[in-house]
Amino acid sequence: MLEKIVPVNVRTAQRVAEVSWFNDIIGGDTEYLGVLDEKRRSSFEHCRDITLAAERLGFSKILLPSAYTVGQDVLTFASGVAPFTSKINLLAAIRTGEVYPPMLARALASLDHMLKGRLTINIINSDLPGLREDPALRYQRCAETIEILKQAWTQEYIDFKGDLYQVKLPADPVKPWQQNGGPLLYFGGTSDGARDICARYCDTFLMWPETEESMYETMQDMSARAASYGRTIDFGLRIHVVVREHESEARAYTKRLLTFFNEQRAAEIRARGEDSRSLGVIRQDEMRKYADAEGFIEPHLWTTIGKVFSGCGGGLVGDPDQIVAKLNRYLDMGIRAFIFSGFPLIEEAEYFARYVLNRLPNVSLSELHQRVPLETPVTPLTSAVLH
Repeated sequence: MLEKIVPVNVRTAQRVAEVSWFNDIIGGDTEYLGVLDEKRRSSFEHCRDITLAAERLGFSKILLPSAYTVGQDVLTFASGVAPFTSKINLLAAIRTGEVYPPMLARALASLDHMLKGRLTINIINSDLPGLREDPALRYQRCAETIEILKQAWTQEYIDFKGDLYQVKLPADPVKPWQQNGGPLLYFGGTSDGARDICARYCDTFLMWPETEESMYETMQDMSARAASYGRTIDFGLRIHVVVREHESEARAYTKRLLTFFNEQRAAEIRARGEDSRSLGVIRQDEMRKYADAEGFIEPHLWTTIGKVFSGCGGGLVGDPDQIVAKLNRYLDMGIRAFIFSGFPLIEEAEYFARYVLNRLPNVSLSELHQRVPLETPVTPLTSAVLH
């Protein structure tokens, strides 16, 4: 653990924590790790119930992940669940390349109007499902897509000439509810190319759990990269959590989660993810080699869960005071956004809300940075543009 913490330079100077929960869009909600849970399949009804539970409990946002697995399509689900919600912000994961950028801009603007500004975008640049792509192509496609989205949301015309996309269109049909730049953009990726895209274009850099030293080094690097473009960014952490009244109960629950764990089946589940070969996953696999016999790499950071999931491979385990203390250390480093999950999702959201949520300075970064409409919002068919 870090002996001395000096916060990195971040966009949000206030010491706040945007607290979000995770949804079962791509499947995987279960009572036992590595076991298909027929009671919790990724249906619209189940994912809607998770969303509404997170809203009722007071989470700021809920992540809708993206993957080509049995489950829900992100934009389709978000549009369907929008009328059921009134407060929670949807953090929708978008894989660049799946939709032609001007049409993606229009779809996101339409969704932003449905939600009246309660929309945040998680940009993903991994391989498209079924393909093994050149990383340089992915980075170029991702950068061009983001530039087109930004032009679409802030200019009268989209006028873009890139290596992959050439677009010249009026921007009237794609104006979002959030008028001062459109939805915030979150982004995660460990490679140099991915880091450069986030430093140039995005608002929050999302990390997977690693040791404090490793995450702090990444944050310092990303802060410097953003500064080289005259920008500052925030940092977020996607992490699992097990919190109980007593630490012994929390640790006992991690063992219960592994009741039917099977190494071969776990490897099959991990291989489904488009990110299963990514540098971020490799780094977490390497980290897990140094864990103790129970899977802990540092106090309260449990890594065995990474044997099942190719994405987020670690979780916080402990009593409320221990979890809050650990989160305060992350806040001291400069992390401002947290996306939590647990197994099963609804039940663990209840535990987290009961023991931890009201002890954190929970503020939506979207509201903090005024990603909200003016008194008379621009509608999709007007030509008014706010610069």
